[in-house]
Amino acid sequence: MSQVLTETMVRVEDVHKSYGRGAAAVHALRGVSFEVPRGELVALKGRSGSGKTTLLNIVGGLDTPDRGRVEVGGQDLAGLGENGLLELRRDRIGFVFQSFGLIPILTAAENVGVPLRLRRADPSEREERVELLLSLVGLADHAAQRPGELSGGQQQRVAIARALANRPALLIADEPTGQLDAETGHAVMELLRAVVRSERATALVATHDATLLDLADRVLELRDGEIVQH
Repeated sequence: MSQVLTETMVRVEDVHKSYGRGAAAVHALRGVSFEVPRGELVALKGRSGSGKTTLLNIVGGLDTPDRGRVEVGGQDLAGLGENGLLELRRDRIGFVFQSFGLIPILTAAENVGVPLRLRRADPSEREERVELLLSLVGLADHAAQRPGELSGGQQQRVAIARALANRPALLIADEPTGQLDAETGHAVMELLRAVVRSERATALVATHDATLLDLADRVLELRDGEIVQH
């Protein structure tokens, strides 16, 4: 196997996170450690309240651990500072959420292009990238439609395309199939696997749907804030 494929994209070491203090404290994460090699799709499973979203937020630089170490692409997140984290989230990480998070007044193409506008990409580059991504997720014919004119599955496909706009090295998806029926959810998970391969990205996907786990390269289980299965 080549060096590129074995390089570690995500490294989490002894991460703890609690909310509140004293007897009322909620221990969301209790000493979580794992690694994700570049190019791998890892499913993170666990019941509601197991700590999945907290862990994804910490890996994505949206939250900070009480103690422990998190590296993304070899960068220690604790040493980046707020501006560094903003750049990391903008340039290296793509986020996909259960609620899609699309802007209602923008078309599918305009939604996908938002990250490129924020980066002030050249308009011709932006249009080419948006067209490519909508084709990749099977929505080339829906570029001019707004979110309200699309099905839930189509909206999530637009959200995935948007997450890939800046060619992120890491894709973080928090229950991306949670609002979809089983068949559509399976199709979206298959799409995530396909785009990880085609875009040479790494993905960390939280799901509670056991039927989707066979589409991952590896499954990690969180239970009461701890990894119980590797």
